[in-house]
Amino acid sequence: MQSKNKTVMRSMEILNLFIRHAKLSFNEIVEYSGIPKTSAYRMVQTLEEMDLLDKDTNGHYSLGVLFLRFGHLVSERMDIRQLAMPAMEKLHKELGEAINLIIRDRDEAVYIEKIQSIQPVRLYTMIGRRTPLYAGACARVILSFLPAQEREEYLKRVELIPFAKGTISTIEELRHSISQARNVGYTISYSELEDFTAAIAFPILDYKGDIIAGISIAGIEKDYVGAELERFITLGKQAASDISTKLGYIES
Repeated sequence: MQSKNKTVMRSMEILNLFIRHAKLSFNEIVEYSGIPKTSAYRMVQTLEEMDLLDKDTNGHYSLGVLFLRFGHLVSERMDIRQLAMPAMEKLHKELGEAINLIIRDRDEAVYIEKIQSIQPVRLYTMIGRRTPLYAGACARVILSFLPAQEREEYLKRVELIPFAKGTISTIEELRHSISQARNVGYTISYSELEDFTAAIAFPILDYKGDIIAGISIAGIEKDYVGAELERFITLGKQAASDISTKLGYIES
C-alpha cells in the first residue's frame, strides 16, 4: 500500500509540473521532478495511456484531454457561494463588518451572498441587489479587473448616473479609479451608492486569472480610515486570495 501511495504521489508531482509549464520534454520532466529516469518513464507512459498526458509529434508532453472533461465538470458544478462562504465567515468573525459576494451580469453587479454587520449601525444591502459596474467598490472591482477590451467597450457606452454625494461623475475619474485598483489590488469607495457608507472590494480570480466574482467589506464611512482601513485591506486581500486559490488561481 505504501508503495502504491508513493507511486501516486510521484505521478501527481509530474502532473503538477504542468501547472506552470504548458509543454515539457521527457528530460525536462525528469529534471524538474527529480524522479529517477526509469521510474519517470513508467509513470509518464501510464499517464499517457490514461489520457492524463498527451505527447505531440515533437515528443513534448502536455496535459491530456481527460483534464478538459474533468475541468468542464468542475466549473459547471462549482457553486461560488458555497466555495466563498468559509472565507466570508472568517472575515466577518475577524472584522464584524458586512461581507458581500458579488458577480457580474452584463453591465451590472449582483449581490449573491451576504453576511450582515454586527455593528450598531448596519447597511441593509439585499441579496439580489443590482448596481452599475462603475458605482461603488463592490461593483467596480468587477469592472477594474475585466480584460482591457471589455473595459474599454464599457467605458464607451456607459452613462454615469449619480446615486449619492460620492458617485463617480466623469469617465476620467472612472479611468483613474480603475487604474489605481489594478495597481493596488482592490477598490475602495466612500458615499458612492449611499451617503456616509464605505466599502473595500477585492477580485476573486479563477485558474485562468479571469475575474469571476468579488468580495467586499462594507460599513460606515467614518470607520474606514487609518490603521483600521489598513487592517480591512490586509484581511480582505487574504480572503480573496484564499477563495481564488480554491478556484485554481496561482499567483505569479
